[in-house]
Amino acid sequence: MNRIYKLISAFSLFFFLLFVSCQSIVDGLNVDPNNPTSAPASLVFTGTQLANIATQEGMASRLTTIWSGYTTGADRQWKDYFNYNVSAGVYDADWNLVFQATNANALIAIQKAGELGNRRMVGITKILRANALATGTELWGDIPYDEAGDIIKFPNPKFQPQAEVYTKLLTLVDEAIADLDAGIGTVGAEDIHFGGDATKWKQVAYTLKARMLTDTKQYEAAYTAAQNGISVFANSLYAPHGITTSVNENHYFSFLTNQRLGDIFAVGAYNVGLLNPTSTAYRGHAKTVETARFRFYYLENGVNTPGRIEPNTSSTATASGFFARNASFPMVTYQENVLTLAEMALRSGKGFAVALDHLNRYRAFLNTGGYINSTYLTSGNYKYEPFVAADFAAGGIENKDNISADNALLREILQERYVSFYGQHIGWNDERRTRNEPYGIKLTPNNGSQLPWRFIYSQNELNSNPNSPKPVPGTFDALAIYK
Repeated sequence: MNRIYKLISAFSLFFFLLFVSCQSIVDGLNVDPNNPTSAPASLVFTGTQLANIATQEGMASRLTTIWSGYTTGADRQWKDYFNYNVSAGVYDADWNLVFQATNANALIAIQKAGELGNRRMVGITKILRANALATGTELWGDIPYDEAGDIIKFPNPKFQPQAEVYTKLLTLVDEAIADLDAGIGTVGAEDIHFGGDATKWKQVAYTLKARMLTDTKQYEAAYTAAQNGISVFANSLYAPHGITTSVNENHYFSFLTNQRLGDIFAVGAYNVGLLNPTSTAYRGHAKTVETARFRFYYLENGVNTPGRIEPNTSSTATASGFFARNASFPMVTYQENVLTLAEMALRSGKGFAVALDHLNRYRAFLNTGGYINSTYLTSGNYKYEPFVAADFAAGGIENKDNISADNALLREILQERYVSFYGQHIGWNDERRTRNEPYGIKLTPNNGSQLPWRFIYSQNELNSNPNSPKPVPGTFDALAIYK
């Protein structure tokens, strides 16, 4: 994640913008004379990485953060979105990012790299494809898979059941791991994340696999996958960013400070209550001090929404917020992997002690500063001392309401996951997955009496593809994995 690429080739930028501008996964990608299907595998590969970054930092991040209590819609369209008033057309661009910019080009890159015998590039690209399509099914449910990305053979790709999509994505990740294990081929600077490091990519693959198994509540298998997942923070998959306007700056920074100035703040956000030391809902106590993380995440005296608490876009040498201009964006991380081990250990019957050990390993990471920018790590502003079993016993600091010790530990793990997944759509995944369970993040609807379950299908896709689902599910219709 420390590799910050401040320059992106003109071709790669064009490549990315070209595919973002497409209208539907049934548009003529392969009949457009300007598309780079004749470009070298390395350039198509880099373009796919850029597209996947845009996928993870687009509506997958922005809309889910206001629906899962991380931020709040403040003005104009985003106030409507906050209140769940979202039309299908709003999702057009992000549907294209998943299926056109990432998936279709991943298939081209896989084909080209395969023709060169470069299994390392093939494997990495399969991980990118799985990342994008997993995000797609997590947000939309049933999606095209087998027929997506080949306009010549499948002009109207069929949508497949979500359970089937997950099975195929898990197989795709296993294939990627096998490709990386083969040790055939090389990838260098064209990989803007890891420079072709197969070990890091393999760990990312296992953590991504654990994420999908967690989504589908295959908890034993998720634990097994996470054991091979991201083992150190430096191996986390982050999107690198720089300081060139409209080229490589953090997408959320650009959105908050330029594109939609004043549309999103954090007034009344659930996560603010958990982290703000002055809040009655503050999660801190004698062993936990959250001041540094709170200030890293949020600017109490906002500049984009003047005087209001808002996501932190500060970008100075003395204050570099979570959404700073050049801040790397988390995609698949060490944080996620360790906390998956903690939750899955408890849910799969590994026992209280094993789960607590994983949680304490994560707290030890946080106690050294973790992923919090060093500009906020002043003495006394952060503390994450290890828990002991007594903390979760009836009357302990993590169990004031006298529930079972196992449930108290589960509640703390789920809350830590929620806080740590700030900015990512996986926080919404967890909230929906545990919504009907006794413990977890319990949100109040922003409007009305229902919480949203899904994104609506793209209007362009509904208009152009006769195989689109009918009737079209709405925002409050649960995805299959959450029923």
